[in-house]
Amino acid sequence: MTSNKQLKVNYHCHTNFCDGNDSAEDMVISAINKNIDILGISSHTMFPFAEDWHIAPRCHKEYADTISGLKEKYKDKIQLLLGFEADFIPGICAPDFDRLKEFNPDYLIGSVHYVPHPNGIFAIDDSTENVARGLKECFKNNGKRLVQEYFYLERQMLEHCNFTILGHPDLIRKRNGVLKFFNENDGWYKKELKALACCIAKNGCIVEVNTGAINRRIFDDVYPGPYLLELLAQKNVPVVISSDSHNTNDLDGGFDKALQAIKKAGITSTAVISLKDDPALQGPDRTIITMQNL
Repeated sequence: MTSNKQLKVNYHCHTNFCDGNDSAEDMVISAINKNIDILGISSHTMFPFAEDWHIAPRCHKEYADTISGLKEKYKDKIQLLLGFEADFIPGICAPDFDRLKEFNPDYLIGSVHYVPHPNGIFAIDDSTENVARGLKECFKNNGKRLVQEYFYLERQMLEHCNFTILGHPDLIRKRNGVLKFFNENDGWYKKELKALACCIAKNGCIVEVNTGAINRRIFDDVYPGPYLLELLAQKNVPVVISSDSHNTNDLDGGFDKALQAIKKAGITSTAVISLKDDPALQGPDRTIITMQNL
């Protein structure tokens, strides 16, 4: 179903329940002031484990209860959704509704932040220095092997997990501008993107067009990059703009550039995830996905 009303939405933001700077209520108030119609709060989780930038396992219920309370408090001003950005590490954690059902999320973002290897495991969403160290210690500075392993993990997540939105699908680009461990124009890299796009289309999930790198001044582009966006357009994969904000100021940061990138790729509509007006429904059964024309 396609809507003619242009809604301003954002399903990827973080609060001080994880590594965000501001409270969930502050994020909601900022979203209202920025005329956002639908806000999804998506704190980091690797339940039942955690690094220091995830929600602590013991705090998951408090987080869910807090968002549910804010839904009711601000229901006349904004539609609020309870989400998680859930990490995928094979055998450890996964973005899957069954794993998080006790917290009754409306939607899940599935993301790959870690690349495991026999020599260790490291976060690719980290400082330039730490990514360089992981590249050296785990992959002997073989950037192609690291990139291929990253996209293999993305495909495994898409094939075996149950989530709503694919988060920043080419996050591996984050530190490449400085470290230059691969070339986005190489044939092997484009082959990886083609394989990923096929897997995304088969899964049927939404892909976010993430402005986090713009907001953090890492590089002046969105995730996904231009070529992957074109592939998604060819396969009619639904997309949504999200800011990956960790503070109130960036809740809609970079949205204009994201819209330009989407249109340039040939995408003519964006997805909207909203809640059905039926309190008896639980978890993702409460949500409905529509498309709005650009």
